[in-house]
Amino acid sequence: QVQLVESGGGLVQPGGSLRLSCVVPRIIFSINAMGWYRQAPGKQRELVARIFDSGITNYADSVKGRFTITRDLAKNTVYLQMNSLKPEDTAVYYCNVARYYGLDDYWGQGTQVTVSS
Repeated sequence: QVQLVESGGGLVQPGGSLRLSCVVPRIIFSINAMGWYRQAPGKQRELVARIFDSGITNYADSVKGRFTITRDLAKNTVYLQMNSLKPEDTAVYYCNVARYYGLDDYWGQGTQVTVSS
């Protein structure tokens, strides 16, 4: 079974930083975008940031200027650098791979990010 391997979550104080990583197995093909979503308790899963095959990025308004998504093509890894974290950023963060041609997406297992003093 093909899995996206996430790491980097944890507990951090408000104003702190974390970096999430997601290794995408090379067996996954026709990748349109790699991204990060999050889901807080009682809320729907929402897009945080994604980077397209072209290199174009987009971000949720709530994280613009604080979060940065990057990728390392040599390592087939996508990162989410999260700075100036706020309590409202607390959620389970999921890595996502979206593919072309209507092929199924892939999801990671999720990593917990908790921002609290």
